[in-house]
Amino acid sequence: MAITARHTTTLALAYALSAAENGFPVIPLSPSKLPALRSPHRNEPGSGATGDAGGVGGTGGPGMCRGECGLPGHGVHDATTDPAAVRALFAAAPWATGYGIACGRAPHHLIGVDLDVTPTTAPADSRAGGRLGGRLGGRLGGPNGAPDPAPDSVAALQQLAFQHLFTLPETVVVLTPSGGRHIWLSGPAGITVPNSASRLAPGIDVRGAGGYLVGPGSVTARGAYRLAPGSAGLTPAPCPRALLRLLTPPERGRHSGPGGHRGRPAQGHGLVQFVLAAHAGQRNTRLFWAACRAYEHGFGDSLAETLVDAAVRTGLTEREARATIASASRLTAGPA
Repeated sequence: MAITARHTTTLALAYALSAAENGFPVIPLSPSKLPALRSPHRNEPGSGATGDAGGVGGTGGPGMCRGECGLPGHGVHDATTDPAAVRALFAAAPWATGYGIACGRAPHHLIGVDLDVTPTTAPADSRAGGRLGGRLGGRLGGPNGAPDPAPDSVAALQQLAFQHLFTLPETVVVLTPSGGRHIWLSGPAGITVPNSASRLAPGIDVRGAGGYLVGPGSVTARGAYRLAPGSAGLTPAPCPRALLRLLTPPERGRHSGPGGHRGRPAQGHGLVQFVLAAHAGQRNTRLFWAACRAYEHGFGDSLAETLVDAAVRTGLTEREARATIASASRLTAGPA
């Protein structure tokens, strides 16, 4: 068993080094698909409920550290293309069985489109993927008897392509253990694509800046991730402009109506009110829930300060509020 585990870790390191050589920043992952190295701040006051992945925000407290402390264990913020640094991360996590690839980082500015599956769904019509167009469409089906992506996610992507007049280019596709597909695309520099869950369409998740994808060759508790046939040797193709517009919604409107707050994203007003209505014993839970919803819908960063203000008004300390929001950001930017 020990020999097998060591072999799996060695293979994961080899795949990670290959990815890093090709310009993809990587981190070691545990079999649960979470960053293998725990946060060095997990036992510090105000570190938040979860400490396995890196925080977001500034350096005002341990829960907001992005690695400025110089220690490993900050999740996607540890991602690197430096071979020596990659080896050091894996040496510190000999239990790692896979690797994550940071999205939104130069030179590829990777965007991951995740076609989910549902456990109760029977294999889809093998023609469903082909109708998405080209060799990419063919790779969306289930090769060698693997389940096809859930019909809803494939149909939803097909419908988006039809409605917004874009064609998915030939690009890297990764097969997941559950039968899903990760479509890799590259974004332009200077454009931030947020992470989202089913915002684009039911069954379609997106990994962008601050998120990561499980790399091909990784072994998880559910199985192995592997390149789809025809993907070897490809690099992420540029994201079609029409699709990129869908992935980067325009900045939400501003308002200063009754009970409002100038500069607050209008779509987040209800979430802020939800936090403000919290009583003792539910303040942290309500803040965490609201922050998760904000990040899932792509405006978590812009709403974070307003949520902090609201939480402080209910009785939480600023440090507690920021740590809770950081935990929400980590959760919603988790692996795909």
